[in-house]
Amino acid sequence: MNLLRAFAAVSSMTLISRILGFVRDMLIARIFGAGMATDAFFVAFRIPNLLRRLFAEGAFSQAFVPILSEYKNHRTFDETRELIDHVAALMGVVLFVVTLIGVIAAPLIIYVSAPGFSANSQKFLLTVELLQITFPYILFISLVSLAGGILNTFGKFSVPAFTPVLLNLSFIGCALWLAPLLDPPVLALAWAVFIGGVLQLAFQLPFLMRVRLLPRPRFRSNDTGAWRVVKQMGPAVFGVSVGQISLLISTIFASFLITGSVSWLYYADRLMEFPAGLLGVALGTILLPSLSRSYTNNSVEEYSHLLDWGLRLTVMMTLPSALALALLDTPLIATLFHHGEFSVNDVLMTRNALVAYSVGLLGLILIKVLAPGFYARQNIKTPVKIAAITLVVTQLLNLAFIVPLQHVGLALSISLGACFNASLLYYKLRSHQIYQPQPGWLLFFIKILAALFVMAVVLWFAMGSTTSWLENTTMERVIRLAWVVILGAISYFASLWLLGIRLKDFSRRSMK
Repeated sequence: MNLLRAFAAVSSMTLISRILGFVRDMLIARIFGAGMATDAFFVAFRIPNLLRRLFAEGAFSQAFVPILSEYKNHRTFDETRELIDHVAALMGVVLFVVTLIGVIAAPLIIYVSAPGFSANSQKFLLTVELLQITFPYILFISLVSLAGGILNTFGKFSVPAFTPVLLNLSFIGCALWLAPLLDPPVLALAWAVFIGGVLQLAFQLPFLMRVRLLPRPRFRSNDTGAWRVVKQMGPAVFGVSVGQISLLISTIFASFLITGSVSWLYYADRLMEFPAGLLGVALGTILLPSLSRSYTNNSVEEYSHLLDWGLRLTVMMTLPSALALALLDTPLIATLFHHGEFSVNDVLMTRNALVAYSVGLLGLILIKVLAPGFYARQNIKTPVKIAAITLVVTQLLNLAFIVPLQHVGLALSISLGACFNASLLYYKLRSHQIYQPQPGWLLFFIKILAALFVMAVVLWFAMGSTTSWLENTTMERVIRLAWVVILGAISYFASLWLLGIRLKDFSRRSMK
């Protein structure tokens, strides 16, 4: 399979999910605004979301996919199936226990993760109730990740990429029809998380049956493959999730700030997650199985070429995204969220956080490309050390920035930490001689900068006055934003084309 085509397939499915995610957030902003109820929900949802990154999309995928790829390429189908069965059994038991503990210990978890909420008993109790409803999501989504890892390893990228759409549909349905029936209405958002987890798991089961790999949970204590996954997953829990851990600690800091701070950071983070999902998640998804295959086949040159391909595509696609987020901060936030209870002040506060987040977008996505360079080789130690250093640096930055910059300082700390993390990963890949840059990087980067300059000028003049975006109607904002974005994209890619960069240049690396 052509890697660029696989990337396009995953990105297109992710695009559908992200668009529905924005519809979801627009509804939440319109119906609930940015106040006590949304602060409570976003804190409650962030905890199972963090565990999702820790146990599901992050550590588990990085530990499981390389070993599953090894079994697929060098073992029999029956041995591969046994590995899946044993991992599913072990994972199911552990996750059930974690979920049960999480529901029971919800008050303690909220007290630790958002201690500032304890000063307001109503806010604290509401957050606890929301967490108890959302916590089982970690059980469902981790099993979804198991299914997704299997399907990705066997080249079925589109199904796992489409699966998150169901969570957003659950949010939209519950916000529209369930919220008016509940008291308080924000409980509907928690039930949307629970229902969405069930739907995502149910959706993937038929596809696993189609490839004859639906897990039949069984466990043998001496199964070496399953214990290798567990061994790899332990340190990977910390290594691949440092960004989410930083977000959780930032939530603790934000809980002491004025009401709305958690929500402003959430909405800004959602905008940053749009390109991060389209680019970072998609690249990481297709690169990890390919790198694992190259490593097990001792294809050193192909391994380096795959990393170079990923890095070039990341630079070409991420830099314009970061620039657009920074320049179009007010138009984006006003168009998506400035409705109903979401005030002008909420727009301005979210805008400031978004600009700070945009600083670290390149670093955040580079991590998704560089970290698999280690995990595909089953090297957990190096990225974990880097993640530990990054976490310390990020929290020192939080302490330095939170007083003068408030919630914006928390966003900036995460951005700078991501850049620091990516820089260390790149340095280690080079020093270990895992990655050797292909010729032409300097000229390639100069061309990217020239195209970015053209795009910046076009966007600056096309968007006009930022205050006008706050005065326009919703339809006027949508039409204007669509026009500005299309114009900016055309100017950027046309400039690249004139400078000799073609998308077909990125279709040379294929996955056999």
